[in-house]
Amino acid sequence: MSRHRSNATEPMRRCIGCMESKAKSQMYRIAMKDGNLTFDANGKEPGRGVYLCKSKECIETARKKNGLQRGFKRSFSKEITEAIFKRADEEISNAE
Repeated sequence: MSRHRSNATEPMRRCIGCMESKAKSQMYRIAMKDGNLTFDANGKEPGRGVYLCKSKECIETARKKNGLQRGFKRSFSKEITEAIFKRADEEISNAE
């Protein structure tokens, strides 16, 4: 008997911007390892991760409401967070 789940659903993740749960494939992952943030384009980087919807509105909301600080429960410099949000903006622009 096969152990594969035929009705497997995609994992859900909560956005640090809008705070809604959506399918993991519809979101960007930001990973933190050893205190360093990275924009995790392929979703496979090691470390703790938070998720962000692939929308300019969610990116802006997360930026204004300190979503990265809230998600990781620690402070980051403005330069570091801006670099992450800028990369997310670039990813959206490239996808359009």
